[in-house]
Order: sequence, then C-alpha cells, then structure tokens
Amino acid sequence: MDLTSLFSLKLELALTFIIFILLFLKIDGRVQNNTVIAVTNLLLLLSLSTGLRGIHSGSIFNGMFRTTPLLNMEKNILLVATLIISLSSYAWARAHQHLSEFYILLLSSLLGLFFMISSGNLLMFYLGLELSTIPLAALCNFDLSKKVSSEAALKMILSSAFSSAILLFGISMIYGTCGSLDFDIISNSLNGSVLQSLAFILIFTGFAFKLSVVPFHLWTADVYEGSPIAVTAFLSVVSKGGMAFIFITTLYKVFGSLGDTWYYMLALTAILSMVIGNLFALRQQNLKRFMAFSSIAQMGYLLIGISGISQLGVSSVVYFILIYLFSNLAAFGVISVISSLTGKETVDDYKGLYASNPTLALVMAIALFSLAGIPPTAGFFGKLFLLTAGAKQNNWPLIIIASLNLIVSLYYYLRIVRAMFIEQTDEPLNKLKYSMSEGLAFAVCVAAVLSIGFMRGLFEIIFNVSSKF
Repeated sequence: MDLTSLFSLKLELALTFIIFILLFLKIDGRVQNNTVIAVTNLLLLLSLSTGLRGIHSGSIFNGMFRTTPLLNMEKNILLVATLIISLSSYAWARAHQHLSEFYILLLSSLLGLFFMISSGNLLMFYLGLELSTIPLAALCNFDLSKKVSSEAALKMILSSAFSSAILLFGISMIYGTCGSLDFDIISNSLNGSVLQSLAFILIFTGFAFKLSVVPFHLWTADVYEGSPIAVTAFLSVVSKGGMAFIFITTLYKVFGSLGDTWYYMLALTAILSMVIGNLFALRQQNLKRFMAFSSIAQMGYLLIGISGISQLGVSSVVYFILIYLFSNLAAFGVISVISSLTGKETVDDYKGLYASNPTLALVMAIALFSLAGIPPTAGFFGKLFLLTAGAKQNNWPLIIIASLNLIVSLYYYLRIVRAMFIEQTDEPLNKLKYSMSEGLAFAVCVAAVLSIGFMRGLFEIIFNVSSKF
C-alpha cells in the first residue's frame, strides 16, 4: 500500500490518532476535563480541515474500502455534527468523571460509521456496523447514577443484537446465492429469486432498525430518554445520518435491480413512520421522547427522498441530513443546557422560557421551525427537495400523505413554541448561564438553519458531487 492509498484513509487515521491521544491523556490521570474537551475539539476541527482538502476517488483492500468526493462529503457532515455535539454538551461533559472514556467511545462509534460509508464489501460494512453500535450501547449507560440510563443501555444492546443477527442472516443468504460479498459482484449476480428477495428483506429490516423507522422503532423513545443528552443527539443525528448514507448506497448500487420490490417497501415504511411518529409526538411531555418520535417522522420523509431512485434522490438526502444536523443539534443543545443546569426536561418546564432566557427560547424556536419545515428556515427547503425527488416516481398519494403529515407536525412543534413564548407558570426557570462553547454551537446552528436554504450553490455542489456516486 503506497502513501496515495493511505490518503484515502485520512479521516479514519485522524480519528484513530485522536483516540490514541485521549488514551494517553487518560493514562496520565492528571489532565482536567476542561483540557480534555479543548484538546478533543481542537483535534476534531483539524480533522475536519484535513477532510476538506485533497478530495479524490479510489479504493484499497481489493475494493473493500473506497472513497469518492460524495463519500468524503458525507463523512465531513458527520464530523461537523460530532464537533457541534461536543461543543453544546460542555456543561454536562466538564462534570463527568469518565470524560476521556466518553470521547473514546464516541469517536470509535464515528470511526465505525466512516468504515460503513466507505465499504465496498458486505464484510467491511458489517465490521463497521459493529464498531459503531457496540460503543453506543456503552454510551447509553454513561449517566452512571441513573437507573433509567442502565435500562436504556440494556434495551439498546438487546435490540441491536437482534437486528444485527437478522441483518447478518440476510448477508449470509446473499453470499450463498451470489458467491461473493463484494458490492459490484452482488449487483451483477442478482436475479430476483425468492431466496435473494428474502435475503434483501432481512437486510432491509436491519437498516430499518438502525434508522428507527416503523415498525422497527420500539427501542427509540426509551433509549433516547435514558441516555445522556449528548448521546441522544449523537444517536439522532450522527448515527442515523451515517446509516442513511450507507442505506442509499446499498439500495442504489447493490440492490438497484430489485428497485421494483424495495420501492414499495420504502413507501409503506415511510407512511407508517410519518403517521405513527407524528401521532405519538403529539402526546409527549418529556422532550427527549418528543425528539425521538420527531426523528422517527423525519426518517419517514427521508425515505420518500430515497424512493426517488435518481441522482436528485441522492443529493436531496445528503442535503436534508445536513439541514437536519443543524436543526436537531440546536434543539438538543438547548435541552442539554437546561437539563444540565436545572435537571428539567418536560414541555411544562419550558413555560415562560422567553421571559427568563430569551436567547435559549429563540434558538429552540428556530430549530423547531426548521424541523417543522416552516419557511424561510432551511428545513423547508430540505423537505421540498425530498418530496420533489419522491415525486419523480409519480406516486402522488405518497406525496399527499407526506404533505398532510407536515401539517400535523406543525401542531406539536408549535406547542413547544407556545409554551416558551405565550404560556406562563408560577415557577419559571431562572436566568441560565451557558459557556462560550455552547454559545458558539448555538450560533453555528442558527446561522446554518437561517442561511443554508438561500445558498443556491450548496445544493448544486451536492448534486454535482453525487453524479460520481
């Protein structure tokens, strides 16, 4: 392997380097949490700058690992999300006694996602999947003093093991019928036999669990509620975003010949996810459970974009994940600050928030407007492109159902806005002081949500890059 080949692994090597640095800091034992946070954020920023340079296409390990400008862009999107999560969870992180271990597990999970995104072989994909999932189960239990956190970790482990077993069974059946685990060989060997269709259904089920789409969503709300908010944000944005990226690669590049089959599966799960996610979000009081069902509904819209089976479908999904990243992390950032400083996480606790903490209320409102798809926020443009991609198949009933669900979602998103700006309470939250790190995360997210939709060139760049998909 020459240096040019190693350059294809630059982001993976950068993450590995950061993990080793954190290990050395942990061994030293004298380093304060503030120093760990600062070093990690600085190294993540340097890794991001590295990822934005020298972009090229290539493959190594006999095609098991491949890179293209689009795949590099997807990794950089996840890296940005991880950096924002680190910035916005400063209040929680600085008080934790095992912070180095937290970052090591978090970055190990991100490293697994990177290997999944670049996989050109089902074996590499599965190894990346396990590397990304196992650390997450440990992270769910990182609020060590809370029983609900241990319950979340147990549910995550059991659910992940079951879904991974189903997915691995499907992979073994594909290997038995195609004689290879290589994406290109599998794509050329598919003949639509019953056994191959069954194998695809099992693989689809594994993906559906990781994306928490209905009816494979039952773990989501409990795990989101029990996990630390930083972990919940990572699950909601980074983990799901990475799975969405490899999911669209698998559907288009590997199982493209079965498009007539998986299109209807996507349409059905999209409808179920939108409807059930919205209906359950209507009745949630805990904000982490609320965000869980919101993310389920958002994945329903994402599946509509994937169902477009076109270059527009690929670019609209990447564009939507980018917008979803900033919108969701802005909301989770506010929840993290309030929860860390007051321990309050319910909708009623946010009554009168604007009177005491106007900045936090405005950030939360902008994030919710974007998640609801209200113009002129970026969320409106993200959903517009997803529905436009889905409409390429002329499945207008699906587009109409999605549009009606968008109307339903307005109610529960605006319910929180009403609580913050209009409703009053006898025990409002006091004025809260957040760090410069958290303020920077808020500023980046709000600026992105308000500006991305008007950056016409950004979508064109994503669309042009996706042509080399």
